[in-house]
Amino acid sequence: QVLLVESGGGLVQAGTSLRLSCAASGLIFSTYAMGWFRQAPGKEREFVGSISWFGGNTYYAESMKGRVTISRDNAKNMVYLQMNSLKPEDTAVYYCAVARRPYSGATDSATFGSWGPGTQVTVSS
Repeated sequence: QVLLVESGGGLVQAGTSLRLSCAASGLIFSTYAMGWFRQAPGKEREFVGSISWFGGNTYYAESMKGRVTISRDNAKNMVYLQMNSLKPEDTAVYYCAVARRPYSGATDSATFGSWGPGTQVTVSS
């Protein structure tokens, strides 16, 4: 059973930074691409970015480029989402996800399988 647990969310002020973490278990972490998504109330789940299983490639939603960085620590089974210059529109529940297959790329929602319960990020103005 794959288990993902996000942490690091909270209430922050616009213009500040935040780093979210995702701890994974139940899989050979280093063989799976990992992704971050978010969902605001009344909106569809949105792709934020992803990182390849080996950590060499990252992909970001166009709207997030320049403000976010995804990284991973395979020794700790952790993936991170660093967000800078936060805006009120970044308010959402943020989820991490695991690719459906090992040693494969994952750059959209359809290519991810297991999801964490999410962590709330609220950005005030």
